[in-house]
Amino acid sequence: MTDQAIDAKVDAAEAAALDLANVDDADRQAALHAIADAIDDNREAIQSANAEDVEAAEELLEAGEYTQALVDRLKLSDAKLDSIVEMVRSVAGQDDPLGETLVARELDEDLELYKLAVPIGVVGTVFESRPDALVQIAALALKSGNSVMLKGGSEASESNRVLFELIREATADHDAIPEGWAQLVEARADVTAMLDMDESIDLLMPRGSSSFVEYVQDNTSIPVLGHTEGICHIFVDREADLDMATEVAFDAKVQYPAVCNAVETLLVHESVADDYLPQIVKRYAAADVEVRGDERTREIVDVAAASEADWETEYGDLIIAIKVVDSLADALDHITEHGSKHTESIISEDADHAGRFMRSLDSASVFHNASTRFSDGYRFGLGAEVGISTGKIHARGPVGLEGLTTYKYHLEGDGHLVATYAGDDPRPFTHEEFDGEWVPGELSR
Repeated sequence: MTDQAIDAKVDAAEAAALDLANVDDADRQAALHAIADAIDDNREAIQSANAEDVEAAEELLEAGEYTQALVDRLKLSDAKLDSIVEMVRSVAGQDDPLGETLVARELDEDLELYKLAVPIGVVGTVFESRPDALVQIAALALKSGNSVMLKGGSEASESNRVLFELIREATADHDAIPEGWAQLVEARADVTAMLDMDESIDLLMPRGSSSFVEYVQDNTSIPVLGHTEGICHIFVDREADLDMATEVAFDAKVQYPAVCNAVETLLVHESVADDYLPQIVKRYAAADVEVRGDERTREIVDVAAASEADWETEYGDLIIAIKVVDSLADALDHITEHGSKHTESIISEDADHAGRFMRSLDSASVFHNASTRFSDGYRFGLGAEVGISTGKIHARGPVGLEGLTTYKYHLEGDGHLVATYAGDDPRPFTHEEFDGEWVPGELSR
């Protein structure tokens, strides 16, 4: 693909964004249900294309160039297609994020200010391995009134092309949805080109390796929403229900190890280590989880030695590091030093301990007696997510519809002048908030 081609695609997305921002929610819902129907009705074509990607990926796995985690993320089973269809319908059913009056404030009589939720505009996304991410991102962009540039990894190219064409064709049948609102980008060089398009692309959301996300952050002036690593922790407190701790730690590692919200480090209070470690290690061994432990862990159970690098590694695989700590304070210090501010969980029956843990950490999501795998837009009731943000500006944690909106101000007056409120005898503002919705050309009070 040439630079001219990427320029044309971004221009088309930018033009469509202006129209899409004004499309009624009923039309956006109908288009999303059409996407869900298209995916549901074309499973054979999707899985045929996906099989090509998986076959090529497995060859590279055997050659040592890909990991098993990447291949697992790539596969589109019937169950995964079911979840994709359900996800799109869930996004369609979410409350309309656009046009909501966030604040209504009277500045003076017949002078009213409204703060309204609006789309961001053009969102550029780059994601690897998971073709379901293309559908998630496109669905959330459409529901939130944003145009989207979709750049998937080459390992999922056949799957992405089929899914994109189904989305494009499904929405083309709806006259209210502007042509060009979604664009598929395939050439690696076009990612570099997109990084320079700060006048056309309003937000970048990379989903991939830590090094790639850091590269994007370091090489663009466009705002970037994302996280570099998912180093998630579970702390088994001295007041933990150890059976619960075993079930939660097992789920957080084994249920789907290839994702960023899977636990990577398990911290265990020294007072329960003798009872707990044999229990959880036996459970992990039954699922072929490789356990790496610090010296104190290895005095209790026979596992491989953990290195300092293990405390800062996102495995994305059936590997976990375990460390015995002396106290809740030590657990907090370890997470603060080595964590990535993604998701942490404490297993404890002591509410004070849980409260201290949850208040003391600066992570985007902090849980009590629950698996880190709950850190997910769909599970949070957001419909889906475009990614997880560990930053603190604009959006944090799983980013759903709200994270794809910003706001602007509308002011309704009746010939009001600033001069009235300045000078030697200025008229005072009332600055009184009230319940009201903005209606074009009308005053609410």
